[in-house]
Amino acid sequence: MFRFVHARSFISTQTRTTKTFVYAQAYYSSMAERKPLFEKVLIANRGEIACRVMRTAKKLGIKTVAVYSEPDAHAEHVKMADEAFLIGPAASAQSYLDINKILKVANMTGAQAIHPGYGFLSENADFADRVKAENIAFIGPSGDAMRAMGSKSESKFIMEKAGVPVVPGYHGENQDVKFLKEQAEKIGYPVLIKAVKGGGGKGMRIVRHAGEFEEMLESSRRESIKSFGDDKVLVEKYLVRPRHVEVQVFADQLGNTVHLFERDCSVQRRHQKVIEEAPAPGLTEEVRQLLGEKAVAAAQAVGYENAGTVEFIMDNIDKQFYFMEMNTRLQVEHPVTEMVTNTDLVHWQFEVASGNRLPLLQNQLALTGHAFEARVYAENPANQFLPDTGPLFSVRTPTPSEDLRLETGFLQGDDISVHYDPMISKLIVRGENRTDALRRFRRALEEYQVVGLTTNIDFIHKVASHPEFVKGEVETGFIEQFEADLFPPPEAPKPETLALAATAMRLQELDLQRKANTTKSPWASLERPFRMNSRETTTTTFELDGKQYNVQLTTSAKASDKSPHLVDIQVQHDGTTLHSFEGVDGYLDSEGLLVSTLDNKQTKTNVVNYKDNVIIFDQFGRTEFTLPTPSYVAGAAGGSSGTGSVKTPMPCKISQVMVKPGEKVEKGAAIVVLEAMKMEHVIRAPMDGVIDQVLYSVGDLVEENKNLVLFAEEES
Repeated sequence: MFRFVHARSFISTQTRTTKTFVYAQAYYSSMAERKPLFEKVLIANRGEIACRVMRTAKKLGIKTVAVYSEPDAHAEHVKMADEAFLIGPAASAQSYLDINKILKVANMTGAQAIHPGYGFLSENADFADRVKAENIAFIGPSGDAMRAMGSKSESKFIMEKAGVPVVPGYHGENQDVKFLKEQAEKIGYPVLIKAVKGGGGKGMRIVRHAGEFEEMLESSRRESIKSFGDDKVLVEKYLVRPRHVEVQVFADQLGNTVHLFERDCSVQRRHQKVIEEAPAPGLTEEVRQLLGEKAVAAAQAVGYENAGTVEFIMDNIDKQFYFMEMNTRLQVEHPVTEMVTNTDLVHWQFEVASGNRLPLLQNQLALTGHAFEARVYAENPANQFLPDTGPLFSVRTPTPSEDLRLETGFLQGDDISVHYDPMISKLIVRGENRTDALRRFRRALEEYQVVGLTTNIDFIHKVASHPEFVKGEVETGFIEQFEADLFPPPEAPKPETLALAATAMRLQELDLQRKANTTKSPWASLERPFRMNSRETTTTTFELDGKQYNVQLTTSAKASDKSPHLVDIQVQHDGTTLHSFEGVDGYLDSEGLLVSTLDNKQTKTNVVNYKDNVIIFDQFGRTEFTLPTPSYVAGAAGGSSGTGSVKTPMPCKISQVMVKPGEKVEKGAAIVVLEAMKMEHVIRAPMDGVIDQVLYSVGDLVEENKNLVLFAEEES
């Protein structure tokens, strides 16, 4: 008789996640009936999730097949795979969503199974059915389970029957606008319109009063049809102070179902998660146990198999929770659960899809410590979280360890394009308790430094440092509630930051002169070249938020052969000296970091030159200065845009044009609907006026900060 031995008999706390499958190895070593895992798996996805699946597959000796679109030809998941096949252009419908092409590659390569990742075809029931019809294993639930849980309306009925509490609302088939509006009035505003299919916040709109119901409904339907091919919606009560708590469930083909405890995903923007943590803070053991039991009941009600997540919305006042939806796939945030349960859920997926029993049963699962996960996006939090695109020009990341993971599909030099989701990576950090984990989490965010496009890293750090978040007081309206704290007015740069930036520029200039014997560099705009053997002064001007700061570097009288780079520094603004630093020394280390001594304090600082900007990461965070444009090119990009214009806030595709030349519009009227990163953005008139020109048409791809429409000049 096999006797189960707890993992701590095998591994120390220092090597907990090495290799997370001590449990399963001990169990399966005595099982003669265990079925072999697949020899080759096709991953029908891209980016970090494709890389994540491949890492576990390679660890298990499973060969991998990648598919990719034209823009992804040099992507990391393509490089990692044993085989990779081009399946179409950038448009997802002609590549990652083309079932026929993916099945053709699977059959051609002899792949025994397909892992869909998340997004794209991961919750497409027809795809799951087609895969199995080709005698290929689908690493996920059945098509029937997807249909049952993929429909938010049908799943509500199933949950009610299974004894799982649901939010009050209308989940029926009648999609008449007038009827839905009547249901909303019966439920009571505010209400939430949600796409019946799909997830990720797409097709979801909050309606706060009857006057905006029809507009929000139409917008929800447009986004839903683009994302999921279905425009059906449901209407339900919107909780004013909700928390988003979800439970990871897993089921095998032999009738075993377990939960791996809960995650809190309450910090969100645009209904999409930003920070996740496990376990959820502030729950009693009774509530935690009940959540797990109801999640298991939800999975069993549809005969579920493989990985899934049951999402609940919880009232933050009385801790009552209601079924919201079930995601019939592996979630983006699964690593945060792996960190506190010492599991590899992708390995579990391979085992279950191969017909084997769950590696662990419920009584063998336990929580260990606390973990946080951050979704690092290419986006601008200060500009309504609009996505950004561009190169990962310079990337420094925290060092991975047993308690720190970085899941990414992009490396320095890669581009984040307009065609796909703007998530760059996921940062996951574990600690012995929530306080310990949060401290490590903030430190890791400080070490994560990206230049080339705008990210949400600093914003995440602000959230993780907020007193209410530290206390565990979170809800889905957290960002809106503490907007003033999370988006403070810009501060003047610290004199230390300006001094370090100027010091780094000087050393970089000297280094360039040594290497290339030329002054043709980004820093040639200095007033005079720096000479080592005379007491010379150079002045560098930095701009920030429309203000200019001058930094004077003067060769120190104490400079010598031993300390040739010693300088005195004066930081000035509007003719006033803000601070003086004497005897500043420094050098660039082997990684290009500035090691300097400022006011007898030695620091290591990352200073990056990108285009006309200088980006510095120091003890005060990330600061981006602009070098003033030289006078001989000032005004070169002139040109009038009329009395007024409307510009693109990010690179995008034109989805709808709602005005034409000569048309009168009122301030706030919808003018153009943009599509970027699979989300819709409505551009509204900034003023009353008459449209003079419409510069783009539906389907056009437009860069950031381009005029969309011009207004006619006002008559005197």
